[in-house]
Amino acid sequence: MNDPGLDEPIADASAILKENVEDRPPASHHNPQTSSPFQRRDESPEQTYDKMSEEEQERNFLMPARWWYASTGVPLVAGTFGPMANAFSICALVENWRVEIPPGGTEEHGIDIKDPAWLIAVNAVSLAFALVANMSLLLNMARRVPFRIAQPITILGFWIASVLLIGLVAVASSDFDAPGVKSQALSQAYYYAIFAAGLYQIISYLMCFTVYGAYKGHYSKEFKLTVAQRTLMLQTIMFLLYQLLGALVYSHIEGWKFLDAVYWAEFTSLTIGIGDDYTPKTHLGRGLLFPFAMGGIIILGLVVGSIRSLILERGKKKMAARLTEKTRVRLLKEIERVGKKKSLLRRKGALGLEKNTTKALTVDPGDGEISELERRQAEFEAMRKVQEYAATERKYMSLLISTFAFAFLWTIGALVFEHAERNQDWSYFGSLYFSYTTLLTIGYGDFQPMSNSGKPFFVFWTLLAVPTLTILISDMGDTVVKAVKDVTIWLGEITVLPSSEDTIANRLKHGVYKATLGQLDPRSSGSRDVEKGSETGGGSGYQELHPGLARLFRNGVRKRKKGEKDNDTKDRLAADFEEEEKQEESDARDKGDRGQEDVHHYRRLLISQIRRVYADASAATPKKYSYDEWQYFLKLLGEDEADPSYHRRAPTHGEMAKEAREAKENNNEGGNLDIGRKGAAFDGERQEDQDVQVAKWSWIGAQSPLMGDKEEAEWLLERLFERLEASLRSDTTQTEKAKHYTRDLEEQKRREEDGAGSERTMSQDRDPGVLDHP
Repeated sequence: MNDPGLDEPIADASAILKENVEDRPPASHHNPQTSSPFQRRDESPEQTYDKMSEEEQERNFLMPARWWYASTGVPLVAGTFGPMANAFSICALVENWRVEIPPGGTEEHGIDIKDPAWLIAVNAVSLAFALVANMSLLLNMARRVPFRIAQPITILGFWIASVLLIGLVAVASSDFDAPGVKSQALSQAYYYAIFAAGLYQIISYLMCFTVYGAYKGHYSKEFKLTVAQRTLMLQTIMFLLYQLLGALVYSHIEGWKFLDAVYWAEFTSLTIGIGDDYTPKTHLGRGLLFPFAMGGIIILGLVVGSIRSLILERGKKKMAARLTEKTRVRLLKEIERVGKKKSLLRRKGALGLEKNTTKALTVDPGDGEISELERRQAEFEAMRKVQEYAATERKYMSLLISTFAFAFLWTIGALVFEHAERNQDWSYFGSLYFSYTTLLTIGYGDFQPMSNSGKPFFVFWTLLAVPTLTILISDMGDTVVKAVKDVTIWLGEITVLPSSEDTIANRLKHGVYKATLGQLDPRSSGSRDVEKGSETGGGSGYQELHPGLARLFRNGVRKRKKGEKDNDTKDRLAADFEEEEKQEESDARDKGDRGQEDVHHYRRLLISQIRRVYADASAATPKKYSYDEWQYFLKLLGEDEADPSYHRRAPTHGEMAKEAREAKENNNEGGNLDIGRKGAAFDGERQEDQDVQVAKWSWIGAQSPLMGDKEEAEWLLERLFERLEASLRSDTTQTEKAKHYTRDLEEQKRREEDGAGSERTMSQDRDPGVLDHP
């Protein structure tokens, strides 16, 4: 549920800097449990509903996968397959459930047998319950109906609709023969009812799992889905409605049965193109095909894009988070075992690390065996190793799961088609061939389902294939396709493609470096330095400045002269503000005001690093900073990597559980939110002058900045913004205090003067002779 896009916290920084800089409480006193640091004071609850506080994001990152799927995956599945089940219910209602097979004919050419009134009534009631349930789910996602009201309606509605359809299917399967009909068969509508009943039943139980997790307190009792995630449900509804309306139009134009037209619309929109039996024959039908097919492909593309960006990317992040956490816990267990049995260190280090690194991880902060910087760097390198292991495991585990899902869909689909098309004498191998060409949207047309059970299953099966193939292609892009691409680039670089290496020998050395994934580097150190510079994104210039910082700069720079153009770049505005801070630093130095000199120098450094980090956050490939870079950033945020008072050994799993309970009891679940906030002095103040508690943490602990749900550049950017905001607010606060103090002095002086005048008047009243006194 709590799963917003990654761009939201940064976007909200503009509101922080523009509107709250003067009167928001200091960041170090902000309580993350009561409100989000990115919520503006003038926003209503509805406007801030989608915005999630950082502590929620951190808890979600460490949340067990089953509860993440229950809170986010299940609602999205219900929102996607609920409309599909509604569409199948409509298909089950609009046509009769029985057909009479003519002599010498087959069921696909059967003559309809009218359904009894009670079957139509029960079928309609089932559809009504399902529509109400689906509407309740949609309104709950749109925040129009509360969770506690919508979820019982959704669950009961889908469940009752399923039970009613199951009852109808059971009756139709046993004793449903029409009187006086010698040979009859069940129609496509009957099979659509089976698929609808199954989907309703699955969705209702899955939503029970979601409600159970919410009421157990594993996540919020509201769907905090992003707008894009809610859009997936609307896109699914739009696609299915488009298919049904298109089928209705073509059933009248071409003289097809409605459900045959649904079958045609499905393989047309999916660009499969099966056979010649269902193709437009009229000029009107062929003319309308142009807009219908294009519209269907566009809407389907939107659905596929949403599945890829919302379900896959966020699901991959969650899987990576859980694997990272498991790998980290495994590393801590190995370190604990090494600490107890030093003999293990003679053979190998923990998790494949070097022995010296593993040894450093067994040392407590401030023990003196090694320097604190060496110990912290060892932790940092270990955490990078954990990330590398988890990323590799996640990629190939995802590929294995998606490959299995594809194989299951392919082989089981072929088995169903073999039995459904027994009138056509399909063999299993022929069914495999048809299933494969259909899944890959080849569609030769030499095999095509014709039975009343084969056509509905084809529609259901191909709709399942859309997310399955999307996931498989995405996972192959991360592994197999990437490997082929890397090999192709490698071959090109050592042969004919442009390369940074000038000679054939250097090209071959570069190829060895790439082929061994950097493990073997026969090149010179100069070449390595060049590549290192290119890989880390070194270079002059910055990307376009963050909008929030640009607004701040616009408010902070001096007023420009009349006639000066307003189309200056945001980076120029940043440079102007930075230059202004530099000038004010120089003025303070000339006046001998060391405090203000430090303040403006610190601000200038913050602005410079914000520009750099924002460029990294905007890059297509997430930037991973080196330990030296992190050491500098943390120093800028007020935390010294060489100071053991900020650090601790990473707690074991048991210690973590105990600390989590204590933190919950003390209403302090800040996690890595406190890093760079509570442990730092603002604007040159001394640390001992601040009444704050230092948040101790470890690079391989759960509170590590490398363990959050944000990219490293984004994490740093938010904290740098907060430090700049705090520095500017400090000046505003001091100015306001001076104004209040001046007003108080003037008011006190006025009261004293008024009091003195009153005393003189009273004296004169008592002694009239005073009036005559000179």
